[in-house]
Parts: sequence; structure tokens; C-alpha cells
Amino acid sequence: MSERKMSSINNGWWDYTTLDDELLQDAAKLSVRDIGELSRPGFTIHFYDSMEEFHVAEAMEYVSTWAKSTDDSPAGICGPIGPTEQLPLVARIVNDMEIDVSKGHFWAMDEWYVNGREVPEDHPLSFTRADKELCFDRIEKKLKMPDSNLHFLRADNMEAYSSLYDDVKCLVMQGGQGEVKHWAFNDPLPRSGKYFEQPPSPEEYRKLTTRIVDLHPLTIVQNARTSGAGQVHAVPKKAISVGPRETWKSKKISIWHPGVHDNVFGIRLTALMISKNIADSSVPMSLLAGHPNVHFHYYRPGIGSCETEMH
Repeated sequence: MSERKMSSINNGWWDYTTLDDELLQDAAKLSVRDIGELSRPGFTIHFYDSMEEFHVAEAMEYVSTWAKSTDDSPAGICGPIGPTEQLPLVARIVNDMEIDVSKGHFWAMDEWYVNGREVPEDHPLSFTRADKELCFDRIEKKLKMPDSNLHFLRADNMEAYSSLYDDVKCLVMQGGQGEVKHWAFNDPLPRSGKYFEQPPSPEEYRKLTTRIVDLHPLTIVQNARTSGAGQVHAVPKKAISVGPRETWKSKKISIWHPGVHDNVFGIRLTALMISKNIADSSVPMSLLAGHPNVHFHYYRPGIGSCETEMH
């Protein structure tokens, strides 16, 4: 087993910069056409030419999933905070089309963890509050699902949250991709102990369930940039996250790339690794190569290029 590079970001962690340079260079060379040709059985690439179409398609995954749920066959969607632009559209579509989604279920994908518990809803970064304010509180009462069908993550309900994936069909797990190449807060692990020389094997990482996670420094910086006005010190260092175990119980994995969460290089790298079945836990998203139904959605103008230039 060859020796792995140290991270260019933080030597105490695993991340994509520890991969072979040849793989990183191959990813950077991919054109938009090349990305489209990465589709294979079990991995499908979609393109959208307008941001409006992109976000409406995101929203329709919620609505169409909830429409399939019945008392005898309950079903739902697991969704993120990031992206969030689809959430008000979900409520708008449900209300304007008068679609009864009362049988549907929703799993929140993650939540911040501070001082031994999930952050309260009055915390400025609360994911739970964002889901409610942007979507669920906007759905008309006669159409919406009961609160008991909304499954938000708390420090004291992780086991129950996880077991629900056995009782209710998760038809779609929708998410974005962070700069550390995660879905939810499935970050790379620290480079320490038995994982100092090599990161966990894909098989080991896939066993991880809903849990409290330590966040990679790049994830903290990203969230400070996107949600915290650059205040790195104000971003929690831990979170509660859905795990790979629950992810593999989901029928479809749907990842949305508007080009603003991860960068133009990252949204190439993970597609290449999944397409070529290169699974490495230093790039958690690459482990989805082992899932039978993964979809990547790209806002075409957001793909850009990886040409290096001074600005």
C-alpha cells in the first residue's frame, strides 16, 4: 500500500488533497461534455441551463416523493440546508396546485451540535428553523403533513431517527456537496490513531450511522463563508449528521451542483471518482460509487473551467 500525501489543508485530517496528483489533474481537465459522458448504469448526470429550471426540478423531488406516500406504504425524502433555494418553491407548488402531502415524511439531513445538544431553533444557524421558515410553515394547514412526520435531528433521538429508515421508505436523499466533498456532514476523518497512515476503508466508512461528527476545518470555513459572514469563530465545530448507513437505505441519491457550494474543481472530482468506481473515504462523496442509484444535477453555467489564472 503506497504512502499517502499529507493534506495541503490541515495535516491533522484526511481530505481530497491526499489523493494521487494524476487523479486530481485528470479531474481538472474535464470539460462540460466530458462530465456528461461520465454517466453509467447507477450514476446519471443531468444538466440545467437556467437557475429557475434547476431549483424547480429540485423542488419537484419533494412534491413527487410526498405524492407517492400512503398510509399503507409511507414514504419520504431526506433533505438538506444547503441548498435551500428549493424550499420556498416546494411550498409554493404544493399550495398553488393544492397537492395533499399530509401522508409524506421528511428527514432533516443534519443539525449543528453545541454544548452537548443540538442548537435550539433560536440559534442563528439552526437548520430546523430554516426548514420550517422556508418550507413547512408556508404550506397550507389543510395540505401539510403533521409534525409527527417531520423528523428533525436531536442529540436524544439519533437511534429513533435512524430506525425510521426501516419503517418508512426514503425514496430520495437530496443534498448538495461541500468543499470537503461531503454530503450532509459526512466529513473525512481526522488523520490520527489507526487512521494515521491510511484513511478508513470504504467498507468501514459506510458502516457509520447517524451520529455526532467533528467537522473538518474546510467545512467550518465554508459555512462561515456561505452562512456566517466570514465569522469562522462563530461556526460550530460539531454537528449531528445522517450517516452512510441510512444513505444506503435510500432508494435514490440526488446531489445538486449550482456551482456555489463546492467549487468548479470539486464538482468534477467527485463525478469522475463515482463514474470510475474510485471510492476513497478522504473524499466521502466518492463512496456513493457503491450506491445503485445516484444522480448528479449540474447548473451548466456554474460548471466553469479549472484554468488557473490571476485575478
